[in-house]
Amino acid sequence: MSKIKIAALGGVREFGKNMYVVEVDDVIFVLDAGLKYPETEMLGVDFVIPDLSYLVENADRVAGVFLTHGHPDSIGALPYLVSEVPVPVFGSQLTIELAKIGVKNFDGSKKFDDFHVVDESTEIDFGTAVISFFATTHTIPESLGIVVGTQDGNIVYTGDFKFDPAVGEGYKTNIGRLAEIGSQGVLALLSESANALTNLQPASESEIADKIFDTIADWEGRVIIASVAGNLARIQQVIDSAIKVGRHIAFTGHDMDRIVKTASDLGKLRIDDAEMIINPKDINQYADREILILETGRMGEPLKTLGDMATGRHRAVKIKDGDLVYTVTSPTISYETMVAKTENIVYRAGGIMKMLSSDLIVSGHANSRDLQFLLDILQPKNLMPVQGEYRELQAHAERAMEVGILPENIFLAKRGEVVTFDATGNFEPNGVIAAENVMIDGSGVGDIGNIVLRDRKILSEDGIFIAVITISKHEKKIISKTKVHTRGFVYVKNSRNLMKEAAVKVDEKVKTYLAGANFDWAEIKSEIRDTLGKFLYDQTKRRPVVLPVVMEVRQNDFRQKRHGKNKKKVEK
Repeated sequence: MSKIKIAALGGVREFGKNMYVVEVDDVIFVLDAGLKYPETEMLGVDFVIPDLSYLVENADRVAGVFLTHGHPDSIGALPYLVSEVPVPVFGSQLTIELAKIGVKNFDGSKKFDDFHVVDESTEIDFGTAVISFFATTHTIPESLGIVVGTQDGNIVYTGDFKFDPAVGEGYKTNIGRLAEIGSQGVLALLSESANALTNLQPASESEIADKIFDTIADWEGRVIIASVAGNLARIQQVIDSAIKVGRHIAFTGHDMDRIVKTASDLGKLRIDDAEMIINPKDINQYADREILILETGRMGEPLKTLGDMATGRHRAVKIKDGDLVYTVTSPTISYETMVAKTENIVYRAGGIMKMLSSDLIVSGHANSRDLQFLLDILQPKNLMPVQGEYRELQAHAERAMEVGILPENIFLAKRGEVVTFDATGNFEPNGVIAAENVMIDGSGVGDIGNIVLRDRKILSEDGIFIAVITISKHEKKIISKTKVHTRGFVYVKNSRNLMKEAAVKVDEKVKTYLAGANFDWAEIKSEIRDTLGKFLYDQTKRRPVVLPVVMEVRQNDFRQKRHGKNKKKVEK
């Protein structure tokens, strides 16, 4: 039996950040390289990627990266991976072109160009395993599942998928190919779980297209469509509907122009009348009844940008009376609060907000019946539910047991948990590898940790309190008494007594400390911080970030002072 290991670096017990590692006789195959958008408490973080340290440490054993589709949850971390581990990248034509956009935009990977286009007829023999693919249905064309073929059976990774016979060319699942893979024997199935909690049948793509058309056609004012940039199926439906009713289309999303151009150049997005596409700066040249604005936001998330439109901060569009804001993709549960806040400010600006998901069940992911249908076709020996929160993985496991998968053959993995296969071919836990969250903030990669996030949270809730004092370490005395400053803590004009008392407390503590035999910069700052923290909490029941700034006047500074040269050493 081959020596096989499977581990999830992301995408389990969370939504997004899909990255899975399959090792066959020491050769590593990486399945997807995705990111996820930050949760509410991750203040200031742009997005989160998997911990790549295991792959960096074993770069010489990595055969390649295999991508299922072109959404950020599958390709968003690729620039960071190939900048550290420059191995071949495989995916469908559209997926590769979208991946190139991200890779070229990141300084560390812009020179990388080892891309390879595959389709479901492709087989790649790496010696220890043969990699092949199968077409799946998702909200973006040319989505693929991945098969790692070993001498002991296939390891199948679905990527995002659903079953919908009504989809168009480029979106269809190849059921015959799935049956062929199942007949070869499936040792393990890594199957998505994002919609496993429901057995309700989502609307077909043709039903969704009709609903979008009716909504746009019936509205007299401007229509502002909010969509995820990578949902090309939905974008195609919006474009088709707008052109049919005679509305000019303005793309205002951050990456939208490049995505549309890439998809249309490849024939994956059809624009029947190119003259209907206009520059956002020309919106005011047309009657409201003739305009449709398609907003996809930065990094593919449009909700924040809708808020900017409603409050007048958007570069091209301000929501006004009579505007319809129509959200045509379903936000995740973690965005429900943001949806409610966005809806509120849209109404305050004079617009009306509607959601496609309020009228139809909309999802690009397999429901519980789809998952059972796939299990019935593939008949896997083992199942690892992936791509979902824990409750969704658990629901997937329960549905699998209903169709005969034994509990001992189902593994609800944590990030970094490694499983191997015992002599009978069943899952066996076998250690862990590094798989922490790596937070991206601007150009910083991984330099934001829990301590920084904690400080940001405190700053956002209780503000900052700064105390500045000047001392003479040599003479053990205070040269300039404490001056205090604050931001986001209290309203200074109404809290002058509090500020004065706080300054006195610092002066007293520093005077007492200087009278002692020992002196340590870290210690004196800690004493100030503790004193101020306790005092401010007693007075206000708040805990601001306390920042002591201690400046030292050196011995010869008193002489130099006469000549206007007063040098100070600052300790923060």
